Amino acid sequence: MTTWMVTGATGLLGAELVDLLRAEDEHVIPVSRSGLDLCDSRAVAEVMSQVRPSVVINCAAWTAVDDAETHEEQARQVNGEGPKALAQACADRGARLIHLSTDYVFSGTATRPYAEDAPPAPLNAYGRTKLAGERAVLELLPQAGYVVRTAWLYGGAGANFVKTMVRLESEREVVPVVDDQHGQPTWAADLARQLVLLARSEAPPGVYHGTNAGQTTWHGLAREIFSLLGADPDRVAAVGTSAFPRPAARPAYAVLGHARWEEASLPRMRGWRDALRAAWPELKG
Repeated sequence: MTTWMVTGATGLLGAELVDLLRAEDEHVIPVSRSGLDLCDSRAVAEVMSQVRPSVVINCAAWTAVDDAETHEEQARQVNGEGPKALAQACADRGARLIHLSTDYVFSGTATRPYAEDAPPAPLNAYGRTKLAGERAVLELLPQAGYVVRTAWLYGGAGANFVKTMVRLESEREVVPVVDDQHGQPTWAADLARQLVLLARSEAPPGVYHGTNAGQTTWHGLAREIFSLLGADPDRVAAVGTSAFPRPAARPAYAVLGHARWEEASLPRMRGWRDALRAAWPELKG
C-alpha cells in the first residue's frame, strides 16, 4: 500500500488532499506546522524514518507575500530550506516528492503563457524564496522530484479571493478590482486531484504547471463571481494595480503553460470557468 505524507495539511490545498486521499481509502499521514518544523532537517529525517512514506506532497509554505519583503530570511527558511530538508530525506528513503511552487517565480513581463522551462525571474522576496525551494528539490531529487507551480488558488476552506468577493457583493454597491494582472483562477480540489494523478503516474520528474486552463484578470474573475451570485457584474469597477499599493510587486502576466502534461500523457486541468461553476456550491455561502 502507498503511504502518503502531506505537509501543510491544515492549509487550503493540504486539507483538500487529505480529504481526497482518505475518501479513496489511502493511507495518508497529515503533517501540520505544529507537528513538524520543516526547517529542522533532523526532525524531518526523524519523522520520515518513522512514517516511511512512499510519496510526500509538500503544501507547506510561507505565503505572506508582502511580509516576505521585510522578512526574506525567515521566508527563505520555510520556502527554501524546508523543501531542501524534505528532498534530502526523500532521497535518503527512496520516496517521491511533489513540491508546490508558484507563478511568482516569473517576472510577469511575458505576453504568452510561461512554459515549464521558461527562465524564472522573480520580482519579489516571496518569489525568490520559492525559487530556492524549487531548485533544491530538482537538484537533490533528479529522478523523483516534482515541482508543481500553481496560482490564484481558492476553495471552500480558509480565506481566498472568491470568498471575499462573495462577501463584498452583499456589503458594497460598487467593488473596485484590479484589471491589469492576468492569471489563472485554480480550484484547490481540481489541483488536489491533479497532484494525486501525477503521483500515481509514470510521468518524468521535473516542473509541471498546476492551474486551471484559460486566463483572466482579477476583475474578470470578480465579474464571473457576481454573475454566479445573480448580481450585476457591472458593479465590479476595473482599476489598476496602483489603486492598491502593496510592499511586494506583483507580476502583471502570470499565465502558465501546460505542455508537460501532454508530454507525460496526462490530461490537463479543465478551464477556470468550468471549475468555478463546479466549486460554486461550496463557495457561495
